[in-house]
Amino acid sequence: TDRKKLHTAPVSQIFRLRPFHILVATGGGYAGYRKYEDYKLEQLEKRGIEVPVKLASEWEVALYKSVPTRLLSRAWGRLNQVELPTWLRKPVYSLYIWTFGVNMKEAAVEDLHHYRNLSEFFRRKLKPQARPVCCVHSVISPSDGKILNFGQVKNCEVEQVKGVTYSLESFLGPRISTEEMRFSQAPPGNSFQKQLVTKEGNELYHCVIYLAPGDYHCFHSPTDWTVSHRRHFPGSLMSVNPGVARWIKELFCHNERVVLTGDWKHGFFSLTAVGATNVGSIRIYFDQDLHTNSPSYSKGSYNDFSFISNNNKEGIPMRKGEHLGEFNLGSTIVLIFEAPKDFRFNLKAGQKIRFGEALGSL
Repeated sequence: TDRKKLHTAPVSQIFRLRPFHILVATGGGYAGYRKYEDYKLEQLEKRGIEVPVKLASEWEVALYKSVPTRLLSRAWGRLNQVELPTWLRKPVYSLYIWTFGVNMKEAAVEDLHHYRNLSEFFRRKLKPQARPVCCVHSVISPSDGKILNFGQVKNCEVEQVKGVTYSLESFLGPRISTEEMRFSQAPPGNSFQKQLVTKEGNELYHCVIYLAPGDYHCFHSPTDWTVSHRRHFPGSLMSVNPGVARWIKELFCHNERVVLTGDWKHGFFSLTAVGATNVGSIRIYFDQDLHTNSPSYSKGSYNDFSFISNNNKEGIPMRKGEHLGEFNLGSTIVLIFEAPKDFRFNLKAGQKIRFGEALGSL
């Protein structure tokens, strides 16, 4: 008789689902299914079997976008910054090393107890001699990763993987004024691609590098150039692994990205850091005003920042191999640049590459 009464709610109220919960559950389940499909495709590729391109429909892309990847990425970022007890660091990092094949012998600090949290471990620096910078070729790889695609830009379309393209103008955004960028004074009717080419006889080239979770997460300057402008596109944070890049057309245009543009000795040069799931944080070392994966953003918007001012008429000079920025996990780097017609890539699609190795030269 002294026991308190238990107040219960009707069963219908307990199991009542809201639309948001349904979207999250459905989208999350579908994302998991896609991960499984990606794994099967990777196994076929390893066996040398060519996989036909099968693009996602609009409803599939919309369903994938319903997963709150931006929120999950911010939560993951905060989790990564939680300091781990000293006794737990080695087991946690060892599991990650085993899962993703991390080579800790290249790390500047090999002692796992040194890294206070996962974020520090992801952003670990390398020993100075671990990545010698090629001095012979004019363009080097800005990061470790896998070459997804490379070649000339044709018809204002760029390949993210073989057979799957995206719009050059959608990716880079509208043309910047000629006062800030040394674009050619091309007539307004010319294509966006031709407007980027500043010197007669040059062509526009591209290279896409995918950084896996086990790769070194910093990226460097791929050549000697001057950065004059930054454009930040808030957006989705869908996975950018090769399987998804093969499935979703214009994936890189959907995702959050930071576009750095400027010029090198042959004309226009750009480097774009593309965000992905759990990689909402993109850092550019010389740009303190950049804040990525903000909780509130307008779809389709972007914000510009010019490094050219009254006190700085040139912009930010970068030397080949110099530290440029970092991801909090892994993602994609896209290079789009102008060069003479005799420029040649020293690459093969699908090959692994490390920071400092040659991409191409004249």
